Amino acid sequence: MTMAYRRTTDRPKRRNKAQSVGDALPGLLDGLDRAGGRRLVMLWRAWDELLGDMAAMARPVGHRGGRLVLAAGDPIVMQEAQYLGPMILKKVNEFLGQEVFDKVVFELLNGRVPLDGVIRPEAPKPPRKLKKPEKLGSLNEQLDPDSPVGRCYRAYQRMFDDS
Repeated sequence: MTMAYRRTTDRPKRRNKAQSVGDALPGLLDGLDRAGGRRLVMLWRAWDELLGDMAAMARPVGHRGGRLVLAAGDPIVMQEAQYLGPMILKKVNEFLGQEVFDKVVFELLNGRVPLDGVIRPEAPKPPRKLKKPEKLGSLNEQLDPDSPVGRCYRAYQRMFDDS
């Protein structure tokens, strides 16, 4: 006795309609991107338009679970940006079309490259050429070399000796 096997699949029915690659590709990529990385890349690229003037204050550097990690180049700016966290979170989740992040965490940039790929270095400070005071060293006899003031004075002298 022969048994017939019925073939079943979980695939959706095929469309008989031909599509252009440009129309079919986004749907295919969305199906392959289960972690949502494609939407995050779009977020990083749209960061300046999404946040406007505030985008310069906080640059995206990543995410950890439901936490959006943003970085600032300055501790004071980072502290001020904390107050903008709820608004940034709302705009980001609206852009993504669902609540992906539930918290914004701020860190210092410290030379890291933000995920939007934009590095905004500040103008380099001109090198300071210190002028050696005329009477530098004249207090060596009067200051105790083991006192904090004496050690500081000698360190100040060495600054000019090394240059």
